[in-house]
Amino acid sequence: MKQRDDWHLTDALNYEHGRGDPFAAAVRATRMPMVITDPAQDDNPIVFCNVAFQKLSGYDRSEIIGRNCRFLQGPQTDPEAVAKVRAAIEEGHDIDIDLLNYRKDGSTFWNALYLSPVRDNDGKIRFFFASQLDVTDRVEAQEIVDQQKKLVEQEVERRTADLRAALEAKTILLHEVDHRVKNNLTMIGSLLRLQVRAIDDPAIATKLDSMLERVDALAVVHRQLYQSSDIAKFDIGSFTENLTHDVVGSSGRTDIAVEVDAQPLFVDAAHASALGLIVNEILFNAIKHGFANGRSGTLSVLVDNGEERGVIKICDDGPGLPSLQRTKSIGTALITRLARQAGAEATWSDNQPGTCVTITFPAKD
Repeated sequence: MKQRDDWHLTDALNYEHGRGDPFAAAVRATRMPMVITDPAQDDNPIVFCNVAFQKLSGYDRSEIIGRNCRFLQGPQTDPEAVAKVRAAIEEGHDIDIDLLNYRKDGSTFWNALYLSPVRDNDGKIRFFFASQLDVTDRVEAQEIVDQQKKLVEQEVERRTADLRAALEAKTILLHEVDHRVKNNLTMIGSLLRLQVRAIDDPAIATKLDSMLERVDALAVVHRQLYQSSDIAKFDIGSFTENLTHDVVGSSGRTDIAVEVDAQPLFVDAAHASALGLIVNEILFNAIKHGFANGRSGTLSVLVDNGEERGVIKICDDGPGLPSLQRTKSIGTALITRLARQAGAEATWSDNQPGTCVTITFPAKD
């Protein structure tokens, strides 16, 4: 593969010193495979190739000169990549692209081709200069990486699908549990209603009514949990708003004005029952004590997601409840105990007139 000195090409490329031109010597001697083609000739043939190119392709110089570079292409060479090279030549701009090429012995190699036009002083393209680099190891390594990445992605998709299926199964199971609990609570409520109607003692009937109200509140909690798409959290904001209207409506007290400002506020589903019972207890106590003896007034409810903790504040404008009476109240004791269970804190304050009960608790994103 001894290379002859095609130094006369340097004259056409505007090099001044011909055979002794250091650029021509460098092109001949470099380890980088290089060729020069002449677009002025038919089919843009190769007119120069260095020894490195001969070694890369396996062809002798006599088998290369005069041929178009496409002789390196084969059955698996990407037609789209070839079309891009052809377009670059036709449009006269450079291109950097990886091509699958074939050696003389039929073996393949990935060729990092860089092709660029060489123009004269008038801007006319005189030659195309092309360098090649065998990047087979890099391409094959990238293919391995891509294959491994694809396998990992497939495994992630499979495991994600398994987790999603497991979550859906758990959601269905928990929804079924909530549905059954709700049905059982509804049945208990029906039995309590029948019992209330059969009892003549007003004191006992009143206690059963209070118990019935708590059972109904729990049923509403489980109904909302059953209807929720997220089994991990519970919107205490919408629950409080709905329960407020339900409680006032069921009391038949059309003389009580209701003002509700409830933002969506999510809590851990595990605390839903306790907080639901707390809200129910506060609402019924407000109607019972704040608007006793047919007294009209306004019941205001605020649900807000504070910076660190959720807040539910329920106020009436009634006469207020003395602290001693409040301390001995079963409802107050129940609220305090339930608040402790839910990691919440209950505080009573004077509304001037009336009473406010504020519940603060951990919110869930």
